[in-house]
Amino acid sequence: MDEDALEYHRSEPPGKIEIATTKPTNTQRDLSLAYSPGVAAPCREIAADAGDAYQYTTKGNLVGVVSNGSAVLGLGDIGAQASKPVMEGKGVLFKRFADIDVFDIELDLDDPDAFVESVAAMEPTFGGINLEDIAAPHCFEIEERLRDRLSIPVFHDDQHGTAIISGAALLNAVEISGKDLEDLEVTFAGAGAAAVATATFYVSLGVRRENITMCDIDGVLTTARAESGDLNEYNREFARDRPEGDLADAMVGADAFVGLSAGGIVSPEMVRSMADDPIIFAMANPDPEIAYEDAKRARDDTVIMATGRSDYPNQVNNVLGFPFIFRGALDVRATEINEEMKVAAAHALADLAKQDVPDSVVKAYGDQPLQFGPDYIIPKPLDARVLFEVTPAVARAAVESGAARLERDLDAYVERLEARLGKSREMMRVVLNKAKSDPKRIALAEGTDETIVRAAAQMIERGIAEPVLIGDEAEIRGTIANLGLEFEPDVVDPESGDYEAYAEHLYDRRQRSGITRREATARIRDDTNYFGSVMVDRGDADAMLTGLTNHYPSALRPPLQVIGTADDAEYAAGVYMLTFKNRVLFVADATVNQAPDEDVLEEVTRHTADLARRFDVEPRAALLSYSDFGSVDNEGTRKPREAARRLREDPAVDFPVDGEMQADTAVLEEMLTGTYEFSDLEKPANVLVFPNLEAGNIGYKLLQRLGGADAIGPMLVGMDEPVHVLQRGDEVKDIVNLAAVATVDAQGDRS
Repeated sequence: MDEDALEYHRSEPPGKIEIATTKPTNTQRDLSLAYSPGVAAPCREIAADAGDAYQYTTKGNLVGVVSNGSAVLGLGDIGAQASKPVMEGKGVLFKRFADIDVFDIELDLDDPDAFVESVAAMEPTFGGINLEDIAAPHCFEIEERLRDRLSIPVFHDDQHGTAIISGAALLNAVEISGKDLEDLEVTFAGAGAAAVATATFYVSLGVRRENITMCDIDGVLTTARAESGDLNEYNREFARDRPEGDLADAMVGADAFVGLSAGGIVSPEMVRSMADDPIIFAMANPDPEIAYEDAKRARDDTVIMATGRSDYPNQVNNVLGFPFIFRGALDVRATEINEEMKVAAAHALADLAKQDVPDSVVKAYGDQPLQFGPDYIIPKPLDARVLFEVTPAVARAAVESGAARLERDLDAYVERLEARLGKSREMMRVVLNKAKSDPKRIALAEGTDETIVRAAAQMIERGIAEPVLIGDEAEIRGTIANLGLEFEPDVVDPESGDYEAYAEHLYDRRQRSGITRREATARIRDDTNYFGSVMVDRGDADAMLTGLTNHYPSALRPPLQVIGTADDAEYAAGVYMLTFKNRVLFVADATVNQAPDEDVLEEVTRHTADLARRFDVEPRAALLSYSDFGSVDNEGTRKPREAARRLREDPAVDFPVDGEMQADTAVLEEMLTGTYEFSDLEKPANVLVFPNLEAGNIGYKLLQRLGGADAIGPMLVGMDEPVHVLQRGDEVKDIVNLAAVATVDAQGDRS
């Protein structure tokens, strides 16, 4: 591990962070705007009103991570220079989880006065200050003085991060164990910065101060020790009027143990001395105060255990807190991070742990079960939903407590946060909002599948659709119970109901295509794809999803046979939406038509343009080939050329379209406006129609895997009723997204 870490850090370029430009710097004019003489304009505005720095500079998204390296986790006092890799790492986490930019500042200063003066002098640079790895008791003094002096948030993560995350865990642990915060007897091992801050925060959550017993290396913090001057001004707040004793004495009868000290100091006997169903947060790193297995084996009742390690359940990891707390504070220009904001963060984290966990998170942690209970009381650090739950809660608390200088429309704010994590989230938000305005009944042909059941629960929770689960009702109800989901979906069991009318409907549709009445009855009973297709075709459901457990062709065949294409359509097609940081592409056809002629290409272009508009994207279509506007003339290049000509000459086509053209011509503005200035496309295309299925499928997968695009789809266009065929292995979020698309389809918004 050491050698791997050294290689990781020394490989070119050394370190883990860099500065990147956010504006164009390609021309002389760009440089004139970025620096002299254009830069004078924002300088004058800021000189007249200092608040304009948030408008014209990166201040509002820039945090200073400041340390003197006097208390680096696991390493101790290693000095400012040696702490730099840690501070760079902190910057990586800020950027990765909350899109916050960081300058790491290492100050070679041991004197608190000099440290405070140096940090205070940097206030014009930053929107917030994250203090890191500063030894107690100076860390308390430094934070207090800077908070009083600066008008931007100051937050010592070593104190408050652990407090907030473990506080969220405590809220859920108390609920699971049936205990009460007000009556909770809590024993702390450790009396340093993290322990004092955590104990103080627990009081804010509802634990009574007189019920907290704190121990340091010399034993219990008692009033006698405080009066003798043995304690500092910060930890003496938790001195109790009780006999002196050691940690073992303090743990007798305790409901909860909180370890912020050293590994291996708690024995199984000490755990057995605690109250029923004890809560044990052994957070020393890298070795907890008691090993996870030892604590669990020490008792026959429920032991709710958390550590600071990622290889055991319930990791108390500060990355669940500081990026999102600062994100919320920065976005409302808060003057501080106050107690109300911290409490809001803890409650938001606790609530999130009770929600269904995304498949991507489960996979990231080795497919281990993640369901609210003793082994899952806090979310995992890689859960992207933390941004959308904790950040708005912090922002709201800042506004309500008077710490904010800006107010936010929180619904619109969540959409802005979605956009920070990628264009795909921003685009899907458009469709999700439309779906919520008028939810539709969605037939889910694979209703017994666990992933489908979880997706159905989220459809209801998010208000985007009314799912109908098709399949064995007992199995579906059992899956809901096993997953701990609390929802009552509409379940349709083809084997237990009277669906003779469905069989008759299928027979009417297919009797001249080789199906008998008996075969129709059997397919309705045994094949949920046919059942769901008939359900939609009869109007008993508004849309259908299938394909999660079937090959694409076999899943597509029943809806094509029963529902068919729209009255104005001859062909269906599969479209992917690919989203990049600053661009969206709709790619067709990637799943259906193997060797389309000009008729198919023309129709697929129309369908795909309509789909783009459902995402509020004005389409600009390019029909692709390996030829540019006749540079190669053969049967293959004539098909997209002819389709493009027809579309351009059709007065009903109200979007720009051109072709045939090469892919780089379609997406690079300088080629369109320079080399091919005659093109009907004045801007790069956002609808790319490939010449055949091979090219489309290969192209979208290369863009997704090597180009870093997020893919949503495939979305089936051209059907008479909304039907979408999932990909095998799709996650819950993919199914929910396609359900939203299907709902918008069913709303009739097809223009």
